[in-house]
Amino acid sequence: MNKIRVLLVEDDLIWQQGLSAFLNAEPDIEVAAVAGTKDEALERFRSAEPDVVLMDINLSDNRLDGLEAAKEILRVEGKVTSIIMVTSLEEKGLILQSFQSGAANFISKSSYKDIAQAIRDAHANRSGIHPDAASLIRKEIRLMALTPSERELYDLREQGLSKTQISGKLNKSLNTIKTQWKSIKQKLFDPN
Repeated sequence: MNKIRVLLVEDDLIWQQGLSAFLNAEPDIEVAAVAGTKDEALERFRSAEPDVVLMDINLSDNRLDGLEAAKEILRVEGKVTSIIMVTSLEEKGLILQSFQSGAANFISKSSYKDIAQAIRDAHANRSGIHPDAASLIRKEIRLMALTPSERELYDLREQGLSKTQISGKLNKSLNTIKTQWKSIKQKLFDPN
């Protein structure tokens, strides 16, 4: 049986070594190459021909170059691979950006024990989404039912603003805000 070849892209040496050892202990997975930067990732992707890329989002100080590397890898002609984004950051924007960049899955580093199965699923083209990302994606799908104006109001409420504060910020009457909020609640929490 051929092992699933993985390119591990991780700038933190401790995580790099730990994940490599963890994955190489799996009978059906081998870390074919390791990279610590975006440029190394692109070079190693071309030479190692991995089946799956395990990509850290942050490959340098406060930069999201892992997302850019994922996009570039998926543009390489003649090569097909699945990318799983991993990170210690758990911001909803990063999860959505990961999928917009073409990732097959997103896993928080705190869920590292699930990475081997995610690699198997990605290799088999099974589109399971890890629980780290699933609840956010379900929420974002529900939010798609909102109009742009309702979404703006919803986001401001999520930031902790009161209806009165939102009324002032958006230059709308308090009654308009209350009516919109009622519509939002019906769409999101009581769709029937």
